[in-house]
Amino acid sequence: MHQNHLAARTLWALGIAALLVACANSGYSGTVTPSGVDPDSQTRLAQIGPDVVVQFVYAANYDSANVSAYTINATSGKLTPVAGSPFGAGTEPEGVAVDPTGKFAYVANYGSDNVSAYTINATSGKLKSVAGSPFGAGTNPTGVAVNPKGTFAYVTNSGSDNVSAYSINATSGKLTPVSGSPFSAGSVPQWVVVVPSGKFAYVANYGSANVSAYSINATSGVLAQVAGSPFGADNGPNGVAVDPKGKFAYVPNEVSDNVSAYAVNATSGALTPVAGSPFGAGSLPIGVAVDPVGKFAYVADYGADNVSGYTINATSGALTPVAGSPFGAGTLPLGTAVDPTGRFAYVPNFGSGNVWGYAINPKTGELTPVAGSPFGAGSGTWGIATCRVVQRTCKPPPL
Repeated sequence: MHQNHLAARTLWALGIAALLVACANSGYSGTVTPSGVDPDSQTRLAQIGPDVVVQFVYAANYDSANVSAYTINATSGKLTPVAGSPFGAGTEPEGVAVDPTGKFAYVANYGSDNVSAYTINATSGKLKSVAGSPFGAGTNPTGVAVNPKGTFAYVTNSGSDNVSAYSINATSGKLTPVSGSPFSAGSVPQWVVVVPSGKFAYVANYGSANVSAYSINATSGVLAQVAGSPFGADNGPNGVAVDPKGKFAYVPNEVSDNVSAYAVNATSGALTPVAGSPFGAGSLPIGVAVDPVGKFAYVADYGADNVSGYTINATSGALTPVAGSPFGAGTLPLGTAVDPTGRFAYVPNFGSGNVWGYAINPKTGELTPVAGSPFGAGSGTWGIATCRVVQRTCKPPPL
């Protein structure tokens, strides 16, 4: 009896060791049952701690050359600065993007012609520079986007009229130029987005008043112009977003105070204007975000210090103003971001150096300021990105 009990305990301990190694190496969360363990021990081993989900916001501060980092309160949407924030960046940082896994963040530095890369601490949200960062880009990089698989990053270079493409090292976050990079764009490309399927990328060209469309080679990350590209926009396109299903693309036109809407051809990537496009916006609209469900779109109106909200017609892609729109923001808002849950929206304000937070009404899309908003940032707050990090836990109870 004693020997059997000792053997059972030994097997249990070996099972625990195997479980801990597996969790540490793979990030697995779920039921793990090592072989050779008695039924009672199997039950105990199945009781693994639940995942912990944390959300962060990162805002680039153009004038103070750094990045403000915040933790999002999952209930209220309130922002709390991450310890050590702000984190240093290059000269005049503008665009910000986070890879889909929440492991890495990338910032386009307009003044230093490069891209800062960071690893994200999954627990605290702290940023740490990736070895070799910053990585060279073209002239005056502005926007940055990461593909859905987190394998490639794309940066618009407004001064050299092209797009830099990089492969992302899945372990370190290091950027390596893709063969043939940079790829030509229109005049003064400002923003870039990759569709949810990862098949296409779109770039808003401010100077040439159009949108460049590219197909993405899934293996190499190489960009190839889509037939018919570039596609016409209105005056001063300054922002681009795609809905979660990849059916529609939206581009705010800063000079003409409106938003161009397009249907996306799922096969070719070609853009076709939506009936009724362009749709009216406020003064000097810049930057656009679509919520994770694809029900609402939000555009920052730089010249009016507010945010225009729209409902998206799921069939046609047409935009209809949300009741109560536009919604007040800080001074000179320069973009929008919606958190991955679709409950909150955040707007960086260049003139007032802060970030406004809003709760999103899930039925109407109406925005209500989050308590404590606005939240302090650096000087000249510009680009903004949100991310969701799932912390895998392994906590087997005692025997």
